[in-house]
Amino acid sequence: MAGRRALKAILIDLSGTLHIEDTAVPGAQEALNRLRQESVAVKFVTNTTKESKRNLLERLQKLNFDIQEKEIFTSLTAARDLIEQKKHRPLLLVDDGALEDFTGMDTTEPNAVVIGLAPDHFNYRTLNKAFKMILDGAPLIAIHKARYYKRKDGLALGPGPFITGLEYATDCQATVVGKPEKTFFTQALADLGCSPNEAIMIGDDARDDVGGAQNAGMLGILVRTGKYREGDEDKINPPPHVTCDSFPAAVEHILKNLL
Repeated sequence: MAGRRALKAILIDLSGTLHIEDTAVPGAQEALNRLRQESVAVKFVTNTTKESKRNLLERLQKLNFDIQEKEIFTSLTAARDLIEQKKHRPLLLVDDGALEDFTGMDTTEPNAVVIGLAPDHFNYRTLNKAFKMILDGAPLIAIHKARYYKRKDGLALGPGPFITGLEYATDCQATVVGKPEKTFFTQALADLGCSPNEAIMIGDDARDDVGGAQNAGMLGILVRTGKYREGDEDKINPPPHVTCDSFPAAVEHILKNLL
Protein backbone atom coordinates (compact mmCIF):
# COMPACT_ATOMS: atom_id res chain seq x y z
CA MET A 1 0.00 0.00 0.00
CA ALA A 2 1.07 3.58 -0.62
CA GLY A 3 2.29 5.66 2.27
CA ARG A 4 0.33 8.34 4.11
CA ARG A 5 -0.65 11.42 2.11
CA ALA A 6 -2.18 14.75 3.03
CA LEU A 7 -5.76 13.81 2.16
CA LYS A 8 -8.09 16.69 1.32
CA ALA A 9 -10.81 15.11 -0.83
CA ILE A 10 -12.64 11.82 -1.27
CA LEU A 11 -14.40 10.98 -4.52
CA ILE A 12 -17.11 8.33 -4.13
CA ASP A 13 -18.76 6.24 -6.82
CA LEU A 14 -22.52 5.77 -6.46
CA SER A 15 -24.07 2.74 -8.19
CA GLY A 16 -22.47 -0.43 -6.84
CA THR A 17 -20.63 1.45 -4.10
CA LEU A 18 -23.32 3.27 -2.09
CA HIS A 19 -26.36 1.56 -3.59
CA ILE A 20 -27.64 -0.97 -6.14
CA GLU A 21 -30.75 0.46 -7.78
CA ASP A 22 -33.14 1.16 -4.87
CA THR A 23 -31.19 -0.70 -2.19
CA ALA A 24 -28.41 0.89 -0.16
CA VAL A 25 -25.23 -0.99 0.66
CA PRO A 26 -25.62 -1.97 4.34
CA GLY A 27 -24.15 0.68 6.62
CA ALA A 28 -23.31 3.08 3.79
CA GLN A 29 -25.38 6.00 5.15
CA GLU A 30 -23.74 5.82 8.57
CA ALA A 31 -20.28 5.52 7.02
CA LEU A 32 -20.90 8.62 4.90
CA ASN A 33 -22.02 10.52 7.99
CA ARG A 34 -18.76 9.56 9.69
CA LEU A 35 -16.81 11.06 6.78
CA ARG A 36 -18.87 14.24 7.03
CA GLN A 37 -17.47 14.78 10.52
CA GLU A 38 -13.89 14.96 9.22
CA SER A 39 -12.12 17.94 7.65
CA VAL A 40 -12.14 16.44 4.17
CA ALA A 41 -14.17 17.35 1.08
CA VAL A 42 -16.56 14.74 -0.31
CA LYS A 43 -17.81 14.52 -3.89
CA PHE A 44 -19.84 11.86 -5.69
CA VAL A 45 -18.75 10.89 -9.19
CA THR A 46 -20.77 8.59 -11.39
CA ASN A 47 -20.97 7.24 -14.91
CA THR A 48 -24.69 6.60 -14.45
CA THR A 49 -26.51 7.60 -17.65
CA LYS A 50 -29.89 5.95 -17.10
CA GLU A 51 -31.30 8.87 -15.13
CA SER A 52 -30.85 12.60 -14.76
CA LYS A 53 -28.89 14.11 -11.90
CA ARG A 54 -32.17 15.28 -10.34
CA ASN A 55 -33.71 11.78 -10.44
CA LEU A 56 -30.51 10.26 -9.14
CA LEU A 57 -30.45 12.69 -6.23
CA GLU A 58 -34.08 11.88 -5.40
CA ARG A 59 -33.25 8.16 -5.39
CA LEU A 60 -30.32 8.70 -3.02
CA GLN A 61 -32.26 10.95 -0.67
CA LYS A 62 -35.08 8.38 -0.48
CA LEU A 63 -32.38 5.94 0.68
CA ASN A 64 -31.49 8.43 3.46
CA PHE A 65 -28.16 9.54 2.05
CA ASP A 66 -27.12 13.05 3.11
CA ILE A 67 -26.17 14.33 -0.35
CA GLN A 68 -26.67 17.68 -2.10
CA GLU A 69 -27.03 18.13 -5.86
CA LYS A 70 -23.93 20.34 -6.07
CA GLU A 71 -21.86 17.45 -4.69
CA ILE A 72 -22.70 15.13 -7.62
CA PHE A 73 -20.57 15.16 -10.78
CA THR A 74 -21.85 12.92 -13.54
CA SER A 75 -20.58 11.80 -16.92
CA LEU A 76 -23.76 13.38 -18.34
CA THR A 77 -22.51 16.76 -17.09
CA ALA A 78 -19.09 16.15 -18.62
CA ALA A 79 -20.71 15.13 -21.93
CA ARG A 80 -22.89 18.23 -22.06
CA ASP A 81 -19.87 20.43 -21.35
CA LEU A 82 -18.00 18.86 -24.27
CA ILE A 83 -20.97 19.10 -26.64
CA GLU A 84 -21.44 22.79 -25.84
CA GLN A 85 -17.71 23.46 -26.15
CA LYS A 86 -17.62 21.85 -29.61
CA LYS A 87 -20.99 23.37 -30.62
CA HIS A 88 -22.30 19.95 -31.67
CA ARG A 89 -25.94 19.09 -32.38
CA PRO A 90 -26.13 15.62 -30.81
CA LEU A 91 -28.01 12.48 -31.74
CA LEU A 92 -28.62 11.43 -28.13
CA LEU A 93 -28.60 7.66 -27.65
CA VAL A 94 -29.30 7.83 -23.93
CA ASP A 95 -32.06 6.54 -21.69
CA ASP A 96 -35.17 8.72 -21.72
CA GLY A 97 -34.62 9.31 -18.00
CA ALA A 98 -31.34 11.10 -18.77
CA LEU A 99 -32.66 13.49 -21.44
CA GLU A 100 -33.46 16.11 -18.80
CA ASP A 101 -29.74 16.83 -18.41
CA PHE A 102 -29.57 17.87 -22.07
CA THR A 103 -32.57 20.22 -21.93
CA GLY A 104 -32.22 23.21 -24.24
CA MET A 105 -29.61 21.67 -26.54
CA ASP A 106 -30.14 21.95 -30.29
CA THR A 107 -30.67 18.43 -31.62
CA THR A 108 -32.05 19.37 -35.06
CA GLU A 109 -30.13 17.87 -37.97
CA PRO A 110 -27.64 16.18 -35.59
CA ASN A 111 -23.96 16.19 -36.51
CA ALA A 112 -22.53 14.17 -33.59
CA VAL A 113 -23.39 10.80 -32.03
CA VAL A 114 -23.54 10.76 -28.22
CA ILE A 115 -24.03 7.40 -26.52
CA GLY A 116 -24.72 6.42 -22.94
CA LEU A 117 -26.55 3.43 -21.51
CA ALA A 118 -29.81 3.24 -23.47
CA PRO A 119 -31.25 -0.31 -23.39
CA ASP A 120 -34.50 0.71 -25.09
CA HIS A 121 -32.62 2.36 -27.97
CA PHE A 122 -29.89 -0.20 -28.60
CA ASN A 123 -31.63 -1.75 -31.59
CA TYR A 124 -30.57 -2.21 -35.20
CA ARG A 125 -32.42 0.83 -36.50
CA THR A 126 -30.95 3.39 -34.13
CA LEU A 127 -27.45 1.90 -34.12
CA ASN A 128 -27.48 1.77 -37.91
CA LYS A 129 -28.48 5.46 -38.02
CA ALA A 130 -25.53 6.25 -35.76
CA PHE A 131 -23.28 4.07 -37.93
CA LYS A 132 -24.21 6.02 -41.08
CA MET A 133 -23.71 9.38 -39.38
CA ILE A 134 -20.24 8.39 -38.20
CA LEU A 135 -19.31 7.16 -41.68
CA ASP A 136 -20.35 10.59 -42.97
CA GLY A 137 -17.95 12.27 -40.55
CA ALA A 138 -19.94 12.78 -37.33
CA PRO A 139 -17.79 12.39 -34.19
CA LEU A 140 -18.63 9.55 -31.79
CA ILE A 141 -18.82 10.67 -28.17
CA ALA A 142 -19.08 7.99 -25.49
CA ILE A 143 -20.47 9.20 -22.18
CA HIS A 144 -18.63 6.18 -20.81
CA LYS A 145 -17.56 2.72 -22.00
CA ALA A 146 -18.34 0.48 -19.04
CA ARG A 147 -18.41 -3.19 -19.98
CA TYR A 148 -21.18 -4.05 -17.52
CA TYR A 149 -22.86 -2.88 -14.34
CA LYS A 150 -24.77 -4.40 -11.42
CA ARG A 151 -28.58 -4.56 -11.22
CA LYS A 152 -30.81 -6.35 -8.75
CA ASP A 153 -31.09 -9.26 -11.19
CA GLY A 154 -27.30 -9.53 -11.64
CA LEU A 155 -24.74 -8.12 -14.06
CA ALA A 156 -25.99 -6.40 -17.21
CA LEU A 157 -24.31 -5.11 -20.35
CA GLY A 158 -23.11 -1.52 -20.23
CA PRO A 159 -22.73 0.83 -23.22
CA GLY A 160 -19.13 -0.23 -23.86
CA PRO A 161 -19.90 -3.25 -26.09
CA PHE A 162 -22.22 -1.16 -28.32
CA ILE A 163 -19.74 1.72 -28.58
CA THR A 164 -16.95 -0.72 -29.41
CA GLY A 165 -19.15 -2.23 -32.12
CA LEU A 166 -19.62 1.18 -33.73
CA GLU A 167 -15.89 1.86 -33.48
CA TYR A 168 -15.17 -1.46 -35.19
CA ALA A 169 -17.74 -0.94 -37.94
CA THR A 170 -16.69 2.63 -38.74
CA ASP A 171 -12.95 2.29 -38.10
CA CYS A 172 -13.05 5.27 -35.74
CA GLN A 173 -12.21 5.96 -32.11
CA ALA A 174 -14.80 7.37 -29.71
CA THR A 175 -14.06 10.33 -27.49
CA VAL A 176 -14.80 9.12 -23.94
CA VAL A 177 -15.79 11.70 -21.34
CA GLY A 178 -16.64 9.68 -18.20
CA LYS A 179 -14.54 7.49 -15.96
CA PRO A 180 -11.78 6.31 -16.43
CA GLU A 181 -10.68 9.41 -18.39
CA LYS A 182 -8.16 11.58 -16.54
CA THR A 183 -10.03 14.77 -17.44
CA PHE A 184 -13.18 13.47 -15.72
CA PHE A 185 -11.35 13.16 -12.41
CA THR A 186 -9.57 16.52 -12.74
CA GLN A 187 -12.91 18.20 -13.56
CA ALA A 188 -14.47 16.61 -10.50
CA LEU A 189 -11.66 17.93 -8.29
CA ALA A 190 -11.55 21.37 -9.89
CA ASP A 191 -13.82 23.15 -7.39
CA LEU A 192 -12.54 21.32 -4.31
CA GLY A 193 -9.27 23.18 -4.12
CA CYS A 194 -7.01 20.14 -4.15
CA SER A 195 -4.74 18.29 -6.53
CA PRO A 196 -5.06 14.58 -7.46
CA ASN A 197 -2.26 13.61 -5.07
CA GLU A 198 -4.41 14.96 -2.22
CA ALA A 199 -7.46 12.89 -3.15
CA ILE A 200 -8.70 9.31 -3.04
CA MET A 201 -11.38 7.47 -5.02
CA ILE A 202 -13.69 4.72 -3.71
CA GLY A 203 -15.48 2.52 -6.24
CA ASP A 204 -16.57 -0.96 -7.30
CA ASP A 205 -15.05 -0.87 -10.82
CA ALA A 206 -11.36 -1.75 -10.85
CA ARG A 207 -10.67 -0.25 -14.27
CA ASP A 208 -12.97 2.77 -14.46
CA ASP A 209 -13.06 3.88 -10.81
CA VAL A 210 -9.75 2.78 -9.33
CA GLY A 211 -7.53 2.47 -12.39
CA GLY A 212 -8.78 5.76 -13.81
CA ALA A 213 -8.28 7.61 -10.53
CA GLN A 214 -4.78 6.22 -10.03
CA ASN A 215 -3.81 7.11 -13.59
CA ALA A 216 -4.91 10.66 -12.74
CA GLY A 217 -2.57 10.70 -9.73
CA MET A 218 -5.02 9.76 -6.97
CA LEU A 219 -5.17 6.78 -4.65
CA GLY A 220 -7.91 4.25 -5.35
CA ILE A 221 -9.87 1.96 -3.03
CA LEU A 222 -11.75 -0.96 -4.60
CA VAL A 223 -14.84 -2.31 -2.84
CA ARG A 224 -16.18 -5.86 -3.18
CA THR A 225 -19.78 -4.80 -3.84
CA GLY A 226 -21.70 -3.94 -7.00
CA LYS A 227 -19.99 -5.17 -10.15
CA TYR A 228 -16.88 -6.41 -8.32
CA ARG A 229 -15.81 -9.93 -9.26
CA GLU A 230 -13.11 -12.02 -7.61
CA GLY A 231 -9.68 -11.11 -8.96
CA ASP A 232 -10.64 -7.66 -10.30
CA GLU A 233 -7.87 -6.08 -8.23
CA ASP A 234 -5.32 -8.04 -10.30
CA LYS A 235 -6.58 -6.56 -13.58
CA ILE A 236 -5.00 -3.12 -13.11
CA ASN A 237 -1.44 -1.93 -12.65
CA PRO A 238 -0.65 -0.47 -10.20
CA PRO A 239 -3.11 -2.45 -8.06
CA PRO A 240 -5.60 -0.63 -5.79
CA HIS A 241 -4.22 1.14 -2.75
CA VAL A 242 -6.37 -1.32 -0.85
CA THR A 243 -9.38 -3.57 -1.52
CA CYS A 244 -12.17 -3.48 1.08
CA ASP A 245 -15.32 -5.53 1.55
CA SER A 246 -17.64 -2.53 1.29
CA PHE A 247 -17.92 1.26 1.48
CA PRO A 248 -18.15 1.25 5.30
CA ALA A 249 -14.91 -0.79 5.43
CA ALA A 250 -13.25 1.67 3.04
CA VAL A 251 -14.28 4.57 5.27
CA GLU A 252 -12.89 2.74 8.29
CA HIS A 253 -9.57 2.30 6.47
CA ILE A 254 -9.43 5.99 5.58
CA LEU A 255 -10.24 7.15 9.10
CA LYS A 256 -7.61 4.88 10.63
CA ASN A 257 -4.82 5.26 8.08
CA LEU A 258 -5.24 8.36 5.93
CA LEU A 259 -6.74 11.08 8.13
